[in-house]
Amino acid sequence: MEKSLKNLFIQKNMTTVNTTWHHIRRSPIQSFTALILMIFSFVLISAFLVVSSGLAKVLDYFETKPEITIFIKDNLDASIIENTKQDLSNYSGIKEVKYISKEKALEIYKQQNKDNPMLTEMVTANILPASFEVTVSDASVLEKIYQNYATKTDVVDEIIYQKDVISSLLDWTKIIRKSGLTITIIVILISFFSVSSIIGMKTTNRKDEIKISRLLGASNFYVKKPFLVEGLFYGFFGSLVGTLFVFITVIVFRQSINSFFNPVDFITNDFGLYGIALAVEIIFGCLIGLLASLIGVKRYIKF
Repeated sequence: MEKSLKNLFIQKNMTTVNTTWHHIRRSPIQSFTALILMIFSFVLISAFLVVSSGLAKVLDYFETKPEITIFIKDNLDASIIENTKQDLSNYSGIKEVKYISKEKALEIYKQQNKDNPMLTEMVTANILPASFEVTVSDASVLEKIYQNYATKTDVVDEIIYQKDVISSLLDWTKIIRKSGLTITIIVILISFFSVSSIIGMKTTNRKDEIKISRLLGASNFYVKKPFLVEGLFYGFFGSLVGTLFVFITVIVFRQSINSFFNPVDFITNDFGLYGIALAVEIIFGCLIGLLASLIGVKRYIKF
């Protein structure tokens, strides 16, 4: 008895799959269009995820570097230097305040120019200024530090603050993320309504078959099922192919891309993350395909 029920279940599912495949083959252009739109949508989604992740790493790198350097005047008392360091440490979003003495500055200078002894022969510690290098976790605090210390001319000799570079980076990151998200959402909606319309047209083209099936006692779900499976087909294979295409491409060109963004690893080496992202996108694709097909058939096959 159990074996016969199992065989019946398999037979019914095979019948549904065969019917779905028959629907796809009978209108290849519509089916191909729906599949291509799904693939293109998930190419954009995957590319958006990769670019967003890489930009986050780039921002994190710049936000954890000493983006502001405060050069102090010579011959300051140790108490003034210590008070200045303590005052800088009290700002919110500060990760580290590092004091670079004249001797340390000379050591760094010689290390940076070790391949060119002509540049180090005449340089002494007295020539180089002492400084504070400020590392932050929030780039917005840099402007506050700059504004406050620019007026302390009795202590500060010069401030190096790459304000334009940081502001441009933040602005471009926001633009890229917002634009990418907007375009991705628009393409997903286009794919969703296109699949829904295609399934709806296929349902209309087979209305006579559906009426005959209903007269023979078939349930609403039975006649709907092939169309729902077709939507799942577009969602599954569209997300699988689109996501794999992007991930394989970035993995192949990973070294070149990471070399361009060196020292930031713009493309991750964690293949586990790729697997998780692929699984999530496939589930998302199946949901889109299923929901689109549900809406497509609902107008013609009443629940």
